[in-house]
Amino acid sequence: MNVTQIFSKGTLALLVAIGVMACSGMSQRGVDTAAGAGVGAVGGAVLTGGSAVGTVGGAVVGGVVGNQIGK
Repeated sequence: MNVTQIFSKGTLALLVAIGVMACSGMSQRGVDTAAGAGVGAVGGAVLTGGSAVGTVGGAVVGGVVGNQIGK
């Protein structure tokens, strides 16, 4: 997978996270969880070369971290 594809997937994941954060009815903890999942997905995609497993794993770990920071 080339750098352009990795960058495109990371950018898409970030845009989705920003879109979710735009929901006004979310609690601060929900926003933190969504932001953590978005950042984790981008990090996982970059670290694993765009692997779907790495992206999903990063999103899960980032979501858990974001949720715990929101406490």
